[in-house]
Amino acid sequence: MTTAHPTQRTDARTSLTLAAIVIAAWAALHVAAVWHLDALAHPLLALAALAGLTWLSTGLFIIAHDAMHGAVAPGRPRLNAAIGQLVLWLFAGFSWRKLIVKHMAHHRHAGTDDDPDFGHGGPVGWYLKFVRTYFGLREALFLGGATLLYAVVLGERWPYVAYWSVPSILASMQLFYFGTYLPHMPREAETFPDRHRARSSRMSDPISFLSCFHFGGYHHEHHLYPHVPWWRLPRTRKRGAE
Repeated sequence: MTTAHPTQRTDARTSLTLAAIVIAAWAALHVAAVWHLDALAHPLLALAALAGLTWLSTGLFIIAHDAMHGAVAPGRPRLNAAIGQLVLWLFAGFSWRKLIVKHMAHHRHAGTDDDPDFGHGGPVGWYLKFVRTYFGLREALFLGGATLLYAVVLGERWPYVAYWSVPSILASMQLFYFGTYLPHMPREAETFPDRHRARSSRMSDPISFLSCFHFGGYHHEHHLYPHVPWWRLPRTRKRGAE
């Protein structure tokens, strides 16, 4: 029987705690916005709730992403898969199996035509390809059915189901722009440092955290050390991967 390294146990506790905080915060704000908020009476609060749910939805996807690399619960693949599927359901009903296969292909073929995340041209066309890659018939049926059921349960508050769908759409744009387009977009005047064909931005750590949970600010580091959880990515540049 192998014993987990102390660093691995500490990372697992931290990653699980942070995942629980993001999920709980999303759930609490979701319930408050969908079931209790009066958006017409409090428009600024309604916008703040939308922004908060968008950012937390981004966090849900980042948790799933870390789970794909075994970074949420190191050494416990079933727990990683369970957490990953849970947050993907909350995010937009995505399939864990489908996403993990495509994401591993992204790491093997980053920035090439064999990369499912890679596109050509400007951000709009690339984003539409990105959506078509991950949003298929299964996702459309799941979201459509779940949205209809949710609207029926809400009754007169049915328009507030938008506080589930709209943040997911906005979060997908945020994840695409900061976590895919900017890091992997070819530039004529700049070559990529290595075969990962990824770059990191030089934004400050607070902005990196707010933009995409460090996956924009430290994207090249993520490709170098995919087992490192999102919250420890800044250390990979400052101290090297542990």
